[in-house]
Amino acid sequence: MIKVGIESKLQSVGTSIFSVMSALANAHGAINLSQGFPDFSMDVRMTALVKEAMDKGFNQYAPAAGLPALRTEIAALAQSCYGIGIDPETEVTVTSGGTEALFCAIAATINEGDEVIVFEPCYDSYVPVIELFGGVPIYMSLDFPDYKINWQNVKKRVSSRTRMIILNSPHNPTGSTLAAADLAELSKIVAANPIVILSDEVYEHIIFDGEQHQSILRYPDLAKRSFVISSFGKTFHATGWKVGYCIAPEHLSKEFRKIHQFVTFSTSTPFQWAIAEYMKDRSSILELGKFYQSKRDYFLQLMRQSRFEPLPSRGTYFQLMRYHQISDKPDRAFAEWMTVEKGVAAIPVSVFYHGGTDHRVLRFCFAKENATLEKAAEILIRL
Repeated sequence: MIKVGIESKLQSVGTSIFSVMSALANAHGAINLSQGFPDFSMDVRMTALVKEAMDKGFNQYAPAAGLPALRTEIAALAQSCYGIGIDPETEVTVTSGGTEALFCAIAATINEGDEVIVFEPCYDSYVPVIELFGGVPIYMSLDFPDYKINWQNVKKRVSSRTRMIILNSPHNPTGSTLAAADLAELSKIVAANPIVILSDEVYEHIIFDGEQHQSILRYPDLAKRSFVISSFGKTFHATGWKVGYCIAPEHLSKEFRKIHQFVTFSTSTPFQWAIAEYMKDRSSILELGKFYQSKRDYFLQLMRQSRFEPLPSRGTYFQLMRYHQISDKPDRAFAEWMTVEKGVAAIPVSVFYHGGTDHRVLRFCFAKENATLEKAAEILIRL
């Protein structure tokens, strides 16, 4: 019998570190502070709205671009938060999670040989899609330990082949954020170049210490060349619903939707309807930063007695911790040891670098019940 095989298009891609660490945590009964999802319940009003949607018959395909009611609410939220007028008909597309939106934006833009600037450590879904469409990732490291962008280095690296720059703020995995000065530098760099910006802003409403989220949408000259991606999974503690969206000017949205229609076509109708209804009251969105800041502060308070050194977390629901005073093990080995032997799982930050740069830093997710954080800290402060 002839053995039929295929040549892998992503030879270097294996199982996600999030799946690996979660499986390890499950196998050893460890407290899982690795994968980024809440262990507390979402608002019961949202689940009730899904049932209401189903009972009312919203169970068939939604329009490919998303339910008009939801796109209208998204545009209104952008206007409220960032002062930009968005056409919900032509500039908002609802997707099956932020990951699908990232895929469609890259797929719509990148051709063979195009260069894409990515900042490391970077979320793991960007580079595989770039490579899948023949693009060339240009890696630039954020300055450690504050994880800031060196814009002079970016300026030197931009070439005639640069097609896209990918930004992520608030940043996963580091919790760093972009400032207005960063966007000013970016504007100077792209002004005379046909560069598309992909701005991953899925944690846009989880920002701390009185900072203002510097969305690309605040800057008209940048917005007109950008795909801006967000996620209701992060905003409403509903990661399993997989509902995200992309805001982009009409000419970019048109190409984005060409890809989207052949990836998922449309996203769950009752979930879209429920979110649209829920968004009519924006109080939960406006209070989200304070909610997670209290989680961050509580986790840091619990960890004060430990030998871990916290790095600043200005947004997201992640806290980076250096462990160089505890062990000289590489971060992945230390994370695995901590999971198996001590019963707490975290993510090694070196996996977010293509070359495995290791600063002896772990990422902890604090989107957990206080009792979960207390149990984890009780173990960690003994290391």
